[in-house]
Amino acid sequence: MAKLPETSPAAGLLPLSHGGLTLSEGPARRMWMMQPYPGREAGLDAALRDAHGIGFPEPNRSTGQRGGRLIWAGRAQALWIGTADPAPGLAQHAALTDQSDAWTFLKLEGAGAEAALARLTPLDLHPGVFKRGHAARAPLGHMSAILHRRSAALEIFVFRSMARTAVHEIGVAMRSLAARAAV
Repeated sequence: MAKLPETSPAAGLLPLSHGGLTLSEGPARRMWMMQPYPGREAGLDAALRDAHGIGFPEPNRSTGQRGGRLIWAGRAQALWIGTADPAPGLAQHAALTDQSDAWTFLKLEGAGAEAALARLTPLDLHPGVFKRGHAARAPLGHMSAILHRRSAALEIFVFRSMARTAVHEIGVAMRSLAARAAV
């Protein structure tokens, strides 16, 4: 039987730097999609607080820090990202689906990151508007993405199958801004 090598979604594509911007791949983490069962939202929130000290995020927000965090990913959905799996007791309150191999986790850092992504998404990502802890499900070019501000860097989650396209399109935007700055 053939042995397939394990690779990250953006293997060989990143890091990429143009001007003062750097696009890199985030560290591999466990990812789970969490969707509360109807009428179980309060129970899920309480179970999350007991197990991890964080609650289910409000729309367009994230919760958590070390060990695990939840990023709002759409109506009644959150993406769990952590070093461990969510507690087994959560399954009675929510559907949990392992998404670890389904997403590409990118980070865009540097002055002008918001301007680069403004060429690809209709959202206003400036730090005064899209603040730390904010999250949004939005188009990125012709792809669906989850955008998240955890710090000065913008985190971008796209489906694994879109990794090459996302890197290409963000890279084109980065090169375009660098070229304009050089003129």
